[in-house]
Formats: sequence, structure tokens, C-alpha cells
Amino acid sequence: MEVRTHGTVLYNSLYRFDDDLLVNGHAHGALAGQNPVLHLRRQPEGSMWQHYMRSFDRVWERAIPEPSWEA
Repeated sequence: MEVRTHGTVLYNSLYRFDDDLLVNGHAHGALAGQNPVLHLRRQPEGSMWQHYMRSFDRVWERAIPEPSWEA
């Protein structure tokens, strides 16, 4: 697992697990757990997966890697 931190203002939380992507949209005034989660699966022609992963990649490239740790 690799962890990076950033100061970017986000409107979605993205959680990727191989070919699955969970997108938690943030509505103003509501906690993350009070908003719907989209479950996307990567498809060869799927534009939604690519749309969200481009956003993720832009933030990831600017984020600062955190030191690794062992539990």
C-alpha cells in the first residue's frame, strides 16, 4: 500500500481496488457517510472510470509520499 497526502480541495473521495472504483460524492453540508457511493468497474469502453481516474492521477502526481510503516 502506498499513501500520499495533499492539500487539494476535493469534491469526491476515490477508493480504487484493482478494476473496481468507489466514488463518494461530497455534497455541501453533509458528511461523507451521508452521501451516495458509486461503484464503478473498469470497462474497455467505459468513460466514467477514465474520467475519475484522470482526476485521481492529477492529484496523485502532486501529492507527497508518506513514509512506509509496518503494523
